[in-house]
Order: sequence, then structure tokens, then C-alpha cells
Amino acid sequence: MSNFTPVTGLIGGLLIGLSAVVLLAGTGRIAGISNIAHGLIDAWRTHQARQVWLWRLLFVLGMIAGTWIWFTATGRTVNPRADMHPILLVVAGLLVGYGTSLGNGCTSGHGVCGLGRLSLRSLVATGVFMATGIATVFVVRHVIGG
Repeated sequence: MSNFTPVTGLIGGLLIGLSAVVLLAGTGRIAGISNIAHGLIDAWRTHQARQVWLWRLLFVLGMIAGTWIWFTATGRTVNPRADMHPILLVVAGLLVGYGTSLGNGCTSGHGVCGLGRLSLRSLVATGVFMATGIATVFVVRHVIGG
């Protein structure tokens, strides 16, 4: 808890919620980031209609631009974990991708949008995400000693 930042956390949460509402109101789509990114790649690969591809591209670019603006405005930098081997990070990324496919959505789709829509499936999925995250941190910190 050495990096406890409730104000920036609140602002970030409000912006995430606002973007989810705007996307749902504007396109009728859920702001599940893994699905948006997968659909962007799939739409490009299969040459789908430009509007299917364009809103996904703009959403992803908006997330990247927002992050860049934040870091530029605050002067903060990203401090990647130097103690993690790059292969471990790649394996972790692949496992996350597999998990989002297996769970039919990611933390943003289920945790932000699904819970906001009172979806029981999303409540269960979010509980599984949280339990898995807690177990992973416990194993890494207390069993493996990372």
C-alpha cells in the first residue's frame, strides 16, 4: 500500500466508467478490452466493413493516447519489473489471453460492464478473477518468494 493514490484511482475509475457508458450508448457494444482488441485484429485480417474496424481502432488508440497524455502531464514514468524474466512475462500474457477466451471476456467486460448491468455470469467471472489474482500473489510472494 505504499502507492495508495485514492484521488487518481477515483478519477481513473470514473473515466473508465464514462468510456464504457459512451461506448455502450454510442455503439451498443460492451467495453471489453480483450474482445475489442481481438475484434480489431480479426476485422483487419478478414477485411470487414470499415465501421466495424474503425470504432475498435479509435477505442484502442484512445486508451494509448490517454495513457501517454497522463504520463506526459504528470511527468511520471512506467517502471517495469526488472526482476521478471521476459519469457515469464510473455507466458503470463499468453495465459491472460487464453483466460479471457476461456471466460468469454476480461476484467473490463465482466468487472466494469457486466457488473454494471447486474449480470450474474459477470459476478461469478469477476469473483473467479479476484480469487485467482489473490492466489497468484500469495504463491508468488510466499511460496516461490518473488
